[in-house]
Amino acid sequence: IFFLSIAVALLSPWFLGWTWLHSFYKALVLLVIGCPCALVISTPVTIVSALARAARRGILIKGGVYLEVARHIMFIALDKTGTITEGKPRLVAYETINGDPSEIARDAASLSARSDHPVSRAIAESLGPADRPIVAFKALAGRGVEGTLGDRTLFLGNHRLIEEMGLCSEALESALRGHEEKGRTTALLASSTEVRGLFAVADTIKPSSRDAITDLRELGVRTIMLTGDNQNTADSIAREAGIEECRGSLLPADKLQAIRDLKDGGALVAMTGDGINDAPALALSDVGIAMGAAGTDAAIEAADVVVMNDDLRRIPELIRLSKRTRAILLQNITFALGIKGVFLVLALFGSATMWMAVFADMGASLLVVANGLRLLHSRLQSRETEPGSGYQPG
Repeated sequence: IFFLSIAVALLSPWFLGWTWLHSFYKALVLLVIGCPCALVISTPVTIVSALARAARRGILIKGGVYLEVARHIMFIALDKTGTITEGKPRLVAYETINGDPSEIARDAASLSARSDHPVSRAIAESLGPADRPIVAFKALAGRGVEGTLGDRTLFLGNHRLIEEMGLCSEALESALRGHEEKGRTTALLASSTEVRGLFAVADTIKPSSRDAITDLRELGVRTIMLTGDNQNTADSIAREAGIEECRGSLLPADKLQAIRDLKDGGALVAMTGDGINDAPALALSDVGIAMGAAGTDAAIEAADVVVMNDDLRRIPELIRLSKRTRAILLQNITFALGIKGVFLVLALFGSATMWMAVFADMGASLLVVANGLRLLHSRLQSRETEPGSGYQPG
């Protein structure tokens, strides 16, 4: 545009017979028409409006790039506890296998009280005072916890841990299977030589999770549940929530590998979780989505998007917002270039004046800004009413 304007100013008196003043005037008109304000501002104002709209709905997005890529999501991997379920499990049954029931309850309460896992918290809250001094406590990733009480080393862990310790029996396997088929998560208290107690914890699926899975399916997004729970428990929860595929008994490294496998297949993958165990998978996924209310600091830090009210329905909203943002971006860019092109042709053929050029510049800028701001009032959800985000800042 700059060089075209110079050519008009210098050459049109020689070739078109214009006066020098008229040629200079037309060159200025071309420069004003060619000013890229509308084109430059069309993208940031649209992205910022979309980010603000998402924030009003309790969806915090750490940058426009994640908003724009969300419309391409093909797979969403979901953690179970705290993501699909309420994350507030309760102890529904426990059995004494070896030892005094009251002693086993006190040992389990004392050991579980040192852990921040939801299953451990449910056991500690249900079994009474945690008054035993536990030392040398440590977490066993994806398996449970370990601690020393006096001269005894105690373990509170899942089915995998007990199998690795070689303490499973046919009767114990049968008891575990009965609980797992009911969708319960089991934990076992054991010493280094024997299993002492079995604890069954139940968590309920969030009502919003089923709606979210249905919405995602309608958007063409496939869902897969990745959990450290036993496969039987995982299958039961997946069926209840309507999830297409599930993988159980996963360690953090297994979740990471599952995300890597999905990405190697050419899919754009999102991961949703809330725990420390989910952080590596959240970081590796194309879009990591953390549950903000119950999520750990590690998960929130690793994620690209944070859902502040832990409502899975915000994920299909995010995808719809991404698609809506893309549509408005294309509208703005097309409009900004189109109006410039029309006035440029008019200017070259002698029909455009300076006031038309100013309209082509500032008028187009104001119009693309107004169009981008429409995102602040876009309707994003299909299965709930609009009034609130469900997120109330405290």
